[in-house]
Amino acid sequence: MTALLVGLLFVIFAVYSVLPIKGWGLRWWEEVLLVLKGGIPLGALFVGVIAVFIGIADIKDKIEAKKEEQEMEEEKKEEEKEEEKKSEETT
Repeated sequence: MTALLVGLLFVIFAVYSVLPIKGWGLRWWEEVLLVLKGGIPLGALFVGVIAVFIGIADIKDKIEAKKEEQEMEEEKKEEEKEEEKKSEETT
């Protein structure tokens, strides 16, 4: 409940601060635009760097999965060979 009230207060303040009405409101719209103009490239850079790190981690995971798959196939082949040897020894 407290979070809801605090959230509503912040929304009301945000609207009040950017209202262009003379005498009522802080008229900060131009400053808000200035912050957005400067913040959007930085945000894009941040998202881009994170995407690169995620892509690299994904490639590493795929390589590791292939290695594990090959190891499992080799283990299956070895088990099959051992079973063949056991069946030959019993006959």
